[in-house]
Amino acid sequence: MSGSTAIVGSGLIGRAWAIAFARAGWTVRLWDPVETAPAEAVDTIAGLLSDLAANDMLRGQDASRVLGRIAPAPNLAAALEGADWVQENAPEKLEIKRALWAEMEPLAGADTILASSTSAIVPSLFTEGLAGRHRCLTAHPINPPYLVPATELVPAPWTSAETMEKAESVMRAIGQAPIVMRKEIDGFVMNRMQGALLEEAFRLVADGVCGAEDVDVGIREGLALRWAFMGPFETIDLNAPGGVRDYAERYQGLYEGIFPSMQRRVDWAGPVMETIEGERRARLSETELQERQRWRDRHLMALLRHKARARDDIGE
Repeated sequence: MSGSTAIVGSGLIGRAWAIAFARAGWTVRLWDPVETAPAEAVDTIAGLLSDLAANDMLRGQDASRVLGRIAPAPNLAAALEGADWVQENAPEKLEIKRALWAEMEPLAGADTILASSTSAIVPSLFTEGLAGRHRCLTAHPINPPYLVPATELVPAPWTSAETMEKAESVMRAIGQAPIVMRKEIDGFVMNRMQGALLEEAFRLVADGVCGAEDVDVGIREGLALRWAFMGPFETIDLNAPGGVRDYAERYQGLYEGIFPSMQRRVDWAGPVMETIEGERRARLSETELQERQRWRDRHLMALLRHKARARDDIGE
């Protein structure tokens, strides 16, 4: 499957989506309210594609071939003309999204799917008044989507089943791993799960139980090793002789016992931040953050290559 996509908003997330679609053979048109942003995005994408090509992350294609599918659009109407998929990446401000979607929806073709990258705003809040609201949804990625495939597909109450099915097919075709939600909820799936872990991480440090690096070690050298290829339900299904029900019978009491102490929030920006930021800046200066981000992406590429080889050698 391939087609044409319009990327509305060509910042960090928009650029990442452009790579994901173009790598899969789609033509991509970039538009942004800042006139110079699309051309600047193409220049940035060119550098990213070179790195991806060097790590065999372009499905065997040359970087120039993928880049050739991406071009700036002179205006919003030109970007949306003939698009099969529209991916909106505007700032996380409801009033901006409402105005932009009211402008986008009439410009899109009757069969075009319109998706938002929003990580926090449920789609009903900016699609309710649209004539074609049945074809609107959220497609929220983990950044960058060209390296991290999980993508949340979040319907508004009026999003059609056909739209959700088509959206799932498109995401799979471009290499994403869709999380198909049955209804919208604040925080969606990934931020709710990540938020639960972060709440406990901040609480442990604030209460003096351990340091920030100890928390990171516990995830990095512990839970994440399994989570790199299994989810939490499969993990517990394999962690008791009789499977998931056996695990619940054995260990629910443990978690029930600690649950009350997990019901207290710690202000992330309060005194605990001095401890966490101090530890982090001692390990990594602010000037090194950008290079460490590149280090992160290279590790993600290596992990993806390993997972692909492991699937071939061991199986799904």
